[in-house]
Amino acid sequence: MTEKQKLLAGELYKVDEELAPELARAKRLCEAYNRTPRDDKEARRAIMHELLGKHGENFNIESNVWFDYGYNTEVGENFYVNHDCVFLDTNKLIFGDNVYIAPQCGFYTAGHPLDAMLRRKELEFAKPITVGSDVWFGGGVKVLPGVTIGDNVVIGAGSVVVHDIPSGSVAVGNPARVIKRL
Repeated sequence: MTEKQKLLAGELYKVDEELAPELARAKRLCEAYNRTPRDDKEARRAIMHELLGKHGENFNIESNVWFDYGYNTEVGENFYVNHDCVFLDTNKLIFGDNVYIAPQCGFYTAGHPLDAMLRRKELEFAKPITVGSDVWFGGGVKVLPGVTIGDNVVIGAGSVVVHDIPSGSVAVGNPARVIKRL
């Protein structure tokens, strides 16, 4: 099994000669995107077409933004990302339609083992994150590996999402917990 196959299977893997250039490619595209003026919509759109795995026709991603691989991220229609967001899309990172992300949010499919000896070997893991449609993330939200968030959900500012959040709910806190049903 290759390191990339291990990565996508959620097993421990190490960035190797196949993955390193893919990471570098995504970082170069992010740097180019972040340097491109906001009003040069055609150039910014072309970079995102090259970077993202799949996207709807209507999306807007503000600078600065960072992806690990880009091609593991899929976004639906009416996708909006405000400034200074990070998408560690080491594994699949899938967003539905009408998703709005406030500034300084992070979506982290990547993680590291608790065992220090494994971390010293530069091993890591990745678990997919799935976000439904009609979801709003308040400022500074962090979503951790393996989480699924349903449809029609609001995640309050500053929350850390470590568990699945069901459809039709408002969740807040660290760790985020459902405080209201919509």
